[in-house]
Parts: sequence; C-alpha cells; structure tokens
Amino acid sequence: MPETMKLEKGRPRDCSGRLAKEVRAYDLLDRLGIAYERVDHEPLATIEACTQVDALLGTHICKNLFLCNAQHTRFYLLLMPGDKKFRTAVLSRQIGSARLSFADEAHMLEFLDLTPGSVSVLGMMNDVGHHVQLLIDRDVLWERWFACHPCINTSSLRFATEELTGKILPALRVTFVTVEL
Repeated sequence: MPETMKLEKGRPRDCSGRLAKEVRAYDLLDRLGIAYERVDHEPLATIEACTQVDALLGTHICKNLFLCNAQHTRFYLLLMPGDKKFRTAVLSRQIGSARLSFADEAHMLEFLDLTPGSVSVLGMMNDVGHHVQLLIDRDVLWERWFACHPCINTSSLRFATEELTGKILPALRVTFVTVEL
C-alpha cells in the first residue's frame, strides 16, 4: 500500500484543485451532519482496484452499476457488494424490466454528472429530475459501514449505512428498491 494513502476524517482541508461535484458531495455530507472518513488515492476504475483502499476503510467499496432498459427510457443505479456477480435476469425479474443493459456514458453524465469509474450513490444529488431509480442489494443494507466515491474515483469515503438510508437519501428525496441478487 502506498505510504501516501491514509485515512482522514472528513473533507480535505484544502479543496482547491478538486472537482466541483466532489466538493458538493462533501458539502452534502457536512450539511447533514454525517461523520465520514476519507482516503485519497490514485484513480480506481474497477472494484478489483479498490482492495487496498478497502483495507484502509475497514469495509468494501460498493459496486455501482448504471443500467437502463432496452428502450433507454428507464434508468437504474444498482448498489451491490463488490464480490457478488451481477445477473441481469435475476434483477430484471425483481424490478419488472426486461433486457437490462449498461446505460451509456451520455446519460450517466446528463443525469448523475458522473463518468465511468466514478459512479456513486452520491451522484443522486445531481439527478434533480429524478430520472434514475436507485436499487440496493439487501446485503449492502445489512452492513454497518457503507463506502463509495465522492463522485470522483480519486477519493473514497466511509460512513454508517444507516446515514445513507436515514439521512442522505431522504434529504435528496430519493427512494430505493431493495433487491436480492
């Protein structure tokens, strides 16, 4: 593990040079009074690349999949444990949407202001038109800690899962569907 990576409490002391969407994520958490820890690191584009950061956080970063139906009229953000296999048919049956696939980068940017590799539930703060339905695997909800990126894949955060469901999502007026994969 690189020596430069370390667990910090809260937002960076100096946010200059950070993207506005990352700073907005810290602003949201601070405004809601959520205690969180942060690790800054090199870009992590896959769940497999998160292993060292997971060790520092003491939990696993959630896998975030941006999906859509075949007509590109319904969009979903799926949060699931990183070690679980994604089975389209299983999810499709549960949400009543056939032929799910990965949504395109243009919709990801338009609705969530996110780019591939940095998809995060915190991007839901940017979905003011509520175009994206949040889906959360029940195993994620059973964990004490929740870990995600603050809308950029060069930092990772950890906070209590109950803060996600009890404060963050209600503040964003985001409801979620619990799924079992």
